[in-house]
Amino acid sequence: MYNNIVVGYDGSDFSRAALKEVAGWIKRHGGKASLVHGVFFDEEEFGIAPVQLEKRVELGKKICYQARETALSEFGIELESLVCEGEPPDVVVNTARGKDADLIALGTHGRKGIKRLLMGSVTSRVIMDSPCDVLVVKRPCGDCGGRFGSILVPFDGSASSIKALERSCQLSKLDDSEVSALYVIPRYEEMMGFFKTESVKRSLADEAEKILGKAREAASALGVTIKTDIQEGQAAEKTVESAGILKSDLVVMGSHGWRGVNKAIMGSTAERVITLASCPVLVAR
Repeated sequence: MYNNIVVGYDGSDFSRAALKEVAGWIKRHGGKASLVHGVFFDEEEFGIAPVQLEKRVELGKKICYQARETALSEFGIELESLVCEGEPPDVVVNTARGKDADLIALGTHGRKGIKRLLMGSVTSRVIMDSPCDVLVVKRPCGDCGGRFGSILVPFDGSASSIKALERSCQLSKLDDSEVSALYVIPRYEEMMGFFKTESVKRSLADEAEKILGKAREAASALGVTIKTDIQEGQAAEKTVESAGILKSDLVVMGSHGWRGVNKAIMGSTAERVITLASCPVLVAR
């Protein structure tokens, strides 16, 4: 499924967790991975102190070498590594495109309360521009093993959520994972200021059941039986809450075609889930 993986790597705890997740995946399912380290080049900065560029390139090579040694000793996996000048998100995306990768893996801080810093960073730019799926790893190294036993899919019947469900079913068939599809009924009365009558409530509940019925049918066609749940509230918060209750190892979401619309992703369901969830999030392309 994921046979050619690019790992954005900077030596931080978060990128080490992403690497360990990928190494565990390769050990279980095969494939290969390349470490990519981007060295940002600022002409003004390096014009004043040109030796800094060389130092950062050498540091990047050292970081990647140590990671390769760790992967070989702990997992028996040989990795390729690349250190390139350029904006890190551009380096990661261009490398993935050049290698025809089917997955990019990244670690992220996911700091609560500073969402704009998170989603204006390497993570958001890679997600928006990636030619393939993106795995954002958000858990300690000790919890990473390359297996996702419990998968949650926020599902609304859209083409992107169907893609996410399909990806979840593919993962489920590899690891016999449990897949749960969640539909969240919006609180329209809070957004639009109207009174929700019993008739409106029944109509919304019926629509939710129809949408999740489509999810069950789509999964069944792929040979997977899924669980479904209906919640009411804000989609991102309910997704994160459900992931915690279900002890999900992974949340899978669709991309919604975000390319070139940076402002649209700010405050979106995906941005908030990536920021708030404690488990990895896979964005399916």
